[in-house]
Order: sequence, then C-alpha cells, then structure tokens
Amino acid sequence: MNPLLSRLQPYPFERLRQLFAGVTPSPAHRPISLGIGEPKHATPAFIKQALAEAMERPGHDLTGYPPTAGTPELRAACAGWLQRRYGLPIDPATQVLPVNGSREALFAFAQTVIDPTRPAVVVCPNPFYQIYEGAALLAGAEPYYAPSDPARNFAVDWDSVPEATWARTQLIFVCSPGNPTGAVMPQDEWRKLFALQDRHGFVIASDECYSEIYFRDEAEGGGPPLGGLEAAQRQGREGFPGLVAFTSLSKRSNVPGLRSGFVAGDAALLKQFLLYRTYHGSAMSPIVQAASAVAWADEAHVVENRALYRRKFAEVTPLLAEVLDVRLPDAAFYLWAGVKGSDTDFARDLLAQYNVTVLPGSYLAREAGGRNPGAGRVRMALVADTAECLEAAQRIVQFVRNRPQ
Repeated sequence: MNPLLSRLQPYPFERLRQLFAGVTPSPAHRPISLGIGEPKHATPAFIKQALAEAMERPGHDLTGYPPTAGTPELRAACAGWLQRRYGLPIDPATQVLPVNGSREALFAFAQTVIDPTRPAVVVCPNPFYQIYEGAALLAGAEPYYAPSDPARNFAVDWDSVPEATWARTQLIFVCSPGNPTGAVMPQDEWRKLFALQDRHGFVIASDECYSEIYFRDEAEGGGPPLGGLEAAQRQGREGFPGLVAFTSLSKRSNVPGLRSGFVAGDAALLKQFLLYRTYHGSAMSPIVQAASAVAWADEAHVVENRALYRRKFAEVTPLLAEVLDVRLPDAAFYLWAGVKGSDTDFARDLLAQYNVTVLPGSYLAREAGGRNPGAGRVRMALVADTAECLEAAQRIVQFVRNRPQ
C-alpha cells in the first residue's frame, strides 16, 4: 500500500459521524442538516433537457471515448464565460481544460505540479477545504497552514509564513470566495501573492467555485468577486504565468451530480495537466460536455439562483446574529458563526436537543502555531430552501438561549 495514505486525516464528515455516535436526535423535531455544502436548489430544466437531447446527437452518445481535452464547443463556451464574467482574453485551445468538477481537478493538479525529488511545501489557508491537505500529502509534500484572521474579515495572513517556508513552497491553494468563511481576496492581497510567486517560483491554484453566489451589488459596496486570472490581468501578468483558476457548475447551476467544471490559465501548466489527465483517465462524458456548454452560455438561471440565496441569507443571518457571532459573508453559501465554548459540544448538543446538524469549525482547520483557527466556530451551509433554513435558525436561537452559559 502507498504509505502516504496513512498520513490522511479522517474527512470532516467522518469525524462528524463519530461525534454523533450514541447521540439520539430530538424526536420532537424533523431532521434539518446544515452540515454539507451540497446545493439543494432545483436543477434548471434547460440543463436537464440539454442532457437528454445530447443522448440523441451524433457523436454525443455513449459509443465512443470522449476527448480528455474536451470538445471545441465546450472549451469555447468556457472561454466565452470567462470573457463575459471577467473580461479575459482566453485561448480556448490552450488556456482552458474541462474537468470532472473542481474537487477532482484540485487533487489531480497537485500530483501534476509537485516535484517529489526535492523538498516540497504546499501552502493553504487555515481553515480550508480538506482536499488541499490530502492532495499535498499524497503528492509527497508537506502542508503549511496559513491562518485566517477574523479581525480582517478572515483574510489569510500570508505574512505569517516564514521566508524559509516560502523558499520550499511549490504550490499554493487559494480559495476565494473562501470555504468556510466566505471571504473574497482583494487586489492588494493578490499583489502580495504575485510578488512572493515571482521571488520563489511556486504555482498558484485558485479555487473559485463559489464565485457566482454573492450578496451585495456594486452600488452596495460589493459586486462580483474578483477572480485570480482577473487580478493577474490587472497587474499586466500576460498569459497568467504560474496561475490556474478552478471553477465548476455545481454551485453556479445547482448540478453537483453533473461533476462538471473547468480550469483556465497558464497554457504551459495546462499542457502538462492535460498530459497527466490523459494517463489518469479523466475525460468528461460527451453528454455532460454538451449540457455543460449550454449551462456556461446562460446567465439568467445564475441570476435567479443568486437571488434565492440573497433572500435566504437576508432572513436567516439577522436572526442568528441575535445569539451568535455571525454576519453576512462576502460570498459563498456558508455562515461561519462563532459560538461560546466548544464547537464540537455545540454541534452535538444541538443535534440531540433540536435535530439540527452543523459542522464544527475545528474539523475544517488544523492546529498551527499553538491554535486551531476553526475552534469555537461552526459552519452552516444554507443550501436548502428558505423555509427549512429559517426553521433551523429559529431552533438554533432557542437552543442558544436555553443553553447554560
């Protein structure tokens, strides 16, 4: 067996299952889960129709092997979306590559870029999406956890990373909008990372799968979150050297089961990533490719989806803010709430007394520098409909108010 497998920690949801072992959820309440970030809004009908129609199109049935590089139509649709969304000049033939969801791609990308013949560090935010750690460990690298700072809207403290660590860093995972915090990286933060990259030569993987769920328009001091490629273009970094952005349709279009996304950026990196994926067997079904092209070309359903989240968060956030340290995030569909005392006790007792599931924040982070930056917080995924999320919030308010301080 690969000895590196022994270094993997239990996934947060396995730890949650262990935490809840022996707990009897309140039978007086129907179960409501805010634990898993799995979109629950309805899949748009036109995407389902595109899937069905693709089955009947010549060359899009199941009789042939699909191209790993994707069809020209899908790559053009992805490049077109990047142009409309960010104003980016993208070559669909060399700077775009379809992937089977961002999770699969983030993991595989680390295996592509890490050079195991020399000491390697992978820097990631803390708390973080757990794939970053697993990808680093199984590539033979050492993860380094850069803490997020609550005093700065959970911005990552890149300055806390020692110079000696930067010198060994081969890859950085950036997550903006962040999971679980919802924080968006501004241009100044990107400028700092690009300067570090120029000095040390590492690759940046920018995870942007929540980019289309945001809560404030430009008139309100918000607007669409800045993307990594967009930030690079603003600084004149032609060709996006050493930078690849990852995105998917799962959250944007409510199709997590489609397993469809794409990566874009540095053509030289994508050429090597395509080589890896060719051997790995990562081609996307032609039926999924056809439906994905249709989804990337449509924005109306994305606007409607964003409006659903805005209404939901507008109702739920003020209610929870009465009893918890929580506020509207920049983007994404999580509330990152501070609780009094142990976050694991909070989650376990909430399930037992009110049958609501939340994820302890300490499960999404690692102890570094003597502290776990997720401790004392819980992540709530507001992915169900507004009524169910509002009911969960009302139960949480009752739970906190009745809980011994």
